[in-house]
This record gives sequence, C-alpha cells and structure tokens, in this order.
Amino acid sequence: YLKRHFMANKHPPSAGVVDPTIVADLAAAARILAARGVVDGFGHVSMRHPAAPDRYLMAKSLAPALVKPADIIEYTLDSDPCEDLGRGSFLERFIHGEIYKMRPDVNAVVHSHSPSVIPFGLVKNQMKAMFHNAAFLAKGVPVFDIRHSFGMTDMLVCDCAKGLALAETLEDKHVALMRAHGSVATGDSLQTAVFRAVYTEVNARIQLSAISIADNGGIEALEQEEGILADEINKTAGMRAWNLWRTEIRSQNNW
Repeated sequence: YLKRHFMANKHPPSAGVVDPTIVADLAAAARILAARGVVDGFGHVSMRHPAAPDRYLMAKSLAPALVKPADIIEYTLDSDPCEDLGRGSFLERFIHGEIYKMRPDVNAVVHSHSPSVIPFGLVKNQMKAMFHNAAFLAKGVPVFDIRHSFGMTDMLVCDCAKGLALAETLEDKHVALMRAHGSVATGDSLQTAVFRAVYTEVNARIQLSAISIADNGGIEALEQEEGILADEINKTAGMRAWNLWRTEIRSQNNW
C-alpha cells in the first residue's frame, strides 16, 4: 500500500534549474499585466522552459499582482506539476499546456479576462487590428465557444480535452477570444506575449470607440499584409515597452 501511495503521488522529474533572472522576469510579467489592467485577481502568464520544450513555468494559484519568483512552478505539457512544494495550481493551467503541445512556435501564453476584450467574444463584430501596435491581430482573432464541444459547462478550461479544443480554435493565430470568459495571447517570447496581451486590451478599447463614431459601421482596420509587416517590427520595437514595464516592477522589488 505504501509503495502504491508513493508512486501515485510522485511528481514528474524536473528538467533542471532555470536561470533566476528568467524566473524573475516571469514573475514580473504577472505584475506587469496587473499594472496594465489586463489581469486583476484572476489570470495567469506562463513561459516554456528555456532548456526543455516539454516543460513550462507558471506561478502557483495566486493573484498576478502578488507573484514572486519563489511562486513559480514547473509543469509538464500535461500540466502536472514537477514539484509543487504544497503550492496550489491554477485550475485552468491546461490552457497553457495544450497550446504548447500544439504550437512549437509558442514560448509564452497569457490568459486574461480583460474587460474591453470580452464583448468581442459575444457579438458578430470581429475584433480587428485598429493600429500598428496591435498588428498581430490582423492575422485573425477566432472565438472559442466551449459549448460546441462540451455543452453546458462552468466555462472553465479545466482539463486537457478542453485545453486541446481551445488550442485547436487558436490554430496558427496569435490571439483567441473565449466566449463569455476572456482570451489568450501568445508569443515566441515572454516579452512578445505580454506586449500582445496588453495591446489586445488597448485595441479593443480603440475598436469600441471607432464603432461608436463610424458612419454605417465602416472601419478601415489594418489589412492582413500590413499586419504582418508591422508585427515583424513590433517584435523588436516592443522591447521598449517591456523595458519600461520591467523597470517599473524592478524599482518596486529587489528582483
């Protein structure tokens, strides 16, 4: 009995120690998202393990504005903690694991419930790229409706099957909305994913304003080719915003 109990509760092996500066950046990313109004008491950000693509890193279940480096946990892509040290995990961590499985190009994921974004998951008006900082949206913004595969639920992506369905809806896009829930933003780096999550919320506010003043509903959003060209620039220029936001967090903490 004791052997079976031990094996049932044994955590998967760790992929190894991560550079503390990287762990500190991930903790800072959670606080940045809170400071920018993308997350509040809920939401989370993760990054793929820098040395092991079959692992990812994310904070324990905690309000993002309170995350510290010591709160970061390593997970398998099935979203099993490698060593939780008694720390609780987010119920919706499966969002992250399943996107990493399907998208080897994605190295960071943000899940949020930013308020200006949610309406676009409820209406026929599609979210579009309103300006160059949100150029990544020009590729398309699909909407995940959990009812289509799972019927009536509590709206939470709480297992691998639901995470997979969301990842399939995201497909090759950078952002997906979640009907009556929130959204996910992805990037090939932590900095890019945070930039996209922030500017998805900003873009939603701009689009809502544009709709209110548009004649006959006409809005001249970015075209797909414009989006591709501008997004390529933003992958490097966006670091200016990250450096500002990261400096603000660093000034408040010793990490």
